[in-house]
Amino acid sequence: MDELTPALVAALAGLAIVDSVSLGTLGMPVWMLAQPRVRTRAVVVYLATIAAFYWAVGVALLAGLQAVIEGFADVESRVLDWVQLVVGVGLFAASFLFDGAIARRRRERRERSGRVSRWQRARQRIVGEDASPRVAAGVAIGAGVVELATMLPYLGAIGLLTANGVGLAAGSLVLVGYALVMVLPASVLLVARLALARQVEPTLQGMNGWFERRGGDVLAWTLGIVGFLVATDAVGRLQAGS
Repeated sequence: MDELTPALVAALAGLAIVDSVSLGTLGMPVWMLAQPRVRTRAVVVYLATIAAFYWAVGVALLAGLQAVIEGFADVESRVLDWVQLVVGVGLFAASFLFDGAIARRRRERRERSGRVSRWQRARQRIVGEDASPRVAAGVAIGAGVVELATMLPYLGAIGLLTANGVGLAAGSLVLVGYALVMVLPASVLLVARLALARQVEPTLQGMNGWFERRGGDVLAWTLGIVGFLVATDAVGRLQAGS
């Protein structure tokens, strides 16, 4: 049975908002919008491609996870709820291991070695003279692939859908909404950049500078928020079943 409760919808919306400020969904678009010449078509193609990529990956993961859960049909649901609670608490605790100090040390090591990160190479491609919608789509897919290992909010959302008995058909529709929320902040910034160029340029430059300095810190608070929401959902079901 599909169970899209208000609490579940709120948790999914929270995870989508967290996902909307990742390097791939906001950092790269902000970089594109902060340039003197904004390639509007490339930005639109980038956002549409990364949203479609996330949705396709999400549907595949949802189908696979539901198949796995069906294999544990004989396991008491409260056991799975406790497992989810432990995972949520573990993620929250792990967030304190990935603080700013660790991110700064990684950045300092990269700067000392003179290496150019994948994000820096991708950014140069997407705003270079040879940039095109095809290049933007390729960079978007590349960004999605790079973030597969760290798409914790998305994985948390898929886990919540499965744990709450939301079927594949309904879950696929929910993931459409998730993907739209995920690219909404960048889309709003695009509209603002086109309509109020001079007024929003300082804001975009400031945001771009923040991602330059603190982009590595995103993992820490992402772990904390995802862990909190996953654990809270498990607690709610455990209390309801007690």
